[in-house]
Amino acid sequence: MLGGGTKKERALKNLDEILIKAELIKATRKLKFPEFSGDGEYLSHYTVDELVENLGTRNDDNTNTFTARLLLLLESGPLLEKTFYSEVISKVIAACWKDFERHESDFVPAFLVNDVLRLWRTFCVNYEVGPQNEKEKPDQKAKRKLKNYKLKHSRLLTCYSALVYLMAVMAEQGTVSQKDAEDMVSLSPTERLEWLKNQTKFEDKSDQVNAIIFLYEKFLKRTNAPKDKLIEIFKDPKESEVVFQEAKEFGDQVYDLLWSIGKDNKIFWRILVV
Repeated sequence: MLGGGTKKERALKNLDEILIKAELIKATRKLKFPEFSGDGEYLSHYTVDELVENLGTRNDDNTNTFTARLLLLLESGPLLEKTFYSEVISKVIAACWKDFERHESDFVPAFLVNDVLRLWRTFCVNYEVGPQNEKEKPDQKAKRKLKNYKLKHSRLLTCYSALVYLMAVMAEQGTVSQKDAEDMVSLSPTERLEWLKNQTKFEDKSDQVNAIIFLYEKFLKRTNAPKDKLIEIFKDPKESEVVFQEAKEFGDQVYDLLWSIGKDNKIFWRILVV
């Protein structure tokens, strides 16, 4: 949740923030959306200054502004005040593009790319946390597997659709501008893949993109089932093996697309690897 004001003088008073959170909770319940995760633990208000000034500091992790900033760039959209939202996106991205003026013709968005990779690896670690022993109950184990299954699709696509997009821009232009990054943010993860198909240089990637989207739609249809039915799938070893094989295929397809775009771009590819 974003708000105006400076780090020291927040535009929202504490009581106003509580009222806004209450309205958000009411609205999501009225629309029958899932409850906010962690019993509302992550329903926090950050100023733009906090998102920018904490970048690269130890406070970025301690205050959770790292995750908030990355999710803002990778999978957010404005509910209202689109102009304010655009200004926020521009300010946050500008903080990662400080060296652009000296490298306009060959700028590699290393700061943002490294942060996206760090977010993905943080997800991987967090999703593995939990009981994994002989005393683990079948339902607990199934829930952990379901969580991991979602990681291998939705979280993977959130992060790597951005990397595919930025790498494609770099391969086509030899540089990535702040405007390119803002365009990327304006698209959903699947829209970034669809965008790729419309680029003349990457028309031959259409089959790869279509395969990824097909597998992702299959994932969405499966996870649209009631949670208790999903738990039963992951309690069954044979069914669980089938769906995880699909998850592996999805990851392989994303990797193949990333490799086919970046293999000739040593500078960008090296950032992803080393």
